[in-house]
Amino acid sequence: MSTARFISLEGGEGVGKSTQLRALEAALRAAGKDVLTTREPGGSTGAEAIRSLLLGGDADRWSMRAEALLFAAARADHVEKTIKPALSEGRWVLSDRFLDSSLAYQGGAGGLEIEAVRALHRFGSNDFLPDRTLVLVLPEGQERARQRDGDASDRIGGRDIAYHAAVADAFASIAAAEPKRVRMVDASGSPEEVTRRLMTELAELL
Repeated sequence: MSTARFISLEGGEGVGKSTQLRALEAALRAAGKDVLTTREPGGSTGAEAIRSLLLGGDADRWSMRAEALLFAAARADHVEKTIKPALSEGRWVLSDRFLDSSLAYQGGAGGLEIEAVRALHRFGSNDFLPDRTLVLVLPEGQERARQRDGDASDRIGGRDIAYHAAVADAFASIAAAEPKRVRMVDASGSPEEVTRRLMTELAELL
């Protein structure tokens, strides 16, 4: 049985993450991997219940601290009920977002500080981390998301452009601090080109 791996796919709004998640799953399956695709917030019964609380309602429904706590609680359930059991079965787990989204969105852009949010993860999920985190980067992503969705699809995605610029900066800072785990991937060009770049960043794990 091949070594199980946990991969997270990250990025700001409008970078093509949903398209690449499906393409990356297909590419890994073609490489002979048994893949479980999951998402955050969500991925387990408890975490999906928290997802509806987090993404619905008015923009000011939660304070940034409450939002970070809810994400950490959802992640703890996701890790315990979904991710670790799949890895123990020898499966590759591919998650649409994980810890680094909380570090960027609530820690960096939200003003809570990245290390404060990381401390919640240490408590809730014993500092469990992906084997590789791939961050899609596309400077015009937020504008593309706005053109695609019109009004924002959820309360976090609908925050202003300055907030999303701060998210991008936070992802870059995280990648600079953890270059072995976190890789920034150019999301421009054709979907096929982007998928090839993602797979290149996974080559040493295959």
